Amino acid sequence: MTLPDAVVVGLGSIGQRHARVLQQLGCGVTTVSRRGGGDYTSIASAIAGARPAYVVIATETAGHATSLRELADAGFRGSVLVEKPLFARAGPIADYPFASLVIGYNLRFHPVMTALAERIRGRRAITVSAYVGQDIRDWRPGRDHRTTASATTAAGGGVLRDLSHELDYLLWLFGPWQRVAALGGSSGARQLEVDDHISLLLEMHGSQAVQVHMDYLDRPGIRKIRINLEDDTIEADVASGRLTINGEVHEYPSERDQSYKAMHLAAIKSLDPICSLPEGLAVMGLIDASERALHSRTWISA
Repeated sequence: MTLPDAVVVGLGSIGQRHARVLQQLGCGVTTVSRRGGGDYTSIASAIAGARPAYVVIATETAGHATSLRELADAGFRGSVLVEKPLFARAGPIADYPFASLVIGYNLRFHPVMTALAERIRGRRAITVSAYVGQDIRDWRPGRDHRTTASATTAAGGGVLRDLSHELDYLLWLFGPWQRVAALGGSSGARQLEVDDHISLLLEMHGSQAVQVHMDYLDRPGIRKIRINLEDDTIEADVASGRLTINGEVHEYPSERDQSYKAMHLAAIKSLDPICSLPEGLAVMGLIDASERALHSRTWISA
């Protein structure tokens, strides 16, 4: 199959990664960066010049809505993938004219998560515990972490948005949430204005007791989910590529960009389990409810 030409909007670290992955897949790639270094400095000129069928929006989270509006105004009608999360804030969404609009939650395509989803499909979990953490100072070597988009509210930073993969896969695996409580905030340990740690307790359709912890603190980084079913205990360790079932370890080796390649192919071909627009909006709804729970120190119901 011949893959379409693509435009990547935004050339931060994640935009560069998308561009590299699409080139490796065989797409012709054109880049847009208002700060220079790209092939074009505006979305309109890139669409007119490159005439792509696929566009990736990889600007700062707070700029996603503006980029999508500019893309629609430029006459683009093809397929769009927006980096996660969809927007910085929950709210009304425009009626976009694109053939498809999906969100870049690539963990759905990690071999360990694929194996986990197959193992628990159709089964109700008794307890679920998810944990993700990595010291933000290790994210972008050579850059002051306090100057990155992750560090500021205006750019859409903070653990709930940066690490929203966990919220997406919990919704994907266990269905809609019913109520949520939260503890956490900004510890000051990393000199950030945004929340650098948060712990959520949720009741969900597929499990009545779900915990998820996210932070910018852990050294070394960690990303795991542990699930108790009636007869099985399953732990998925994404970082090490291991799925452990009742103590028996199964290895799922994965090269660094494998999940991104699979995600882009699914976005281009409209294949499951790509994160759809309604699913991306559901993540935004849970982020908003989690923040309200954190600030009010009360349970928030769906």
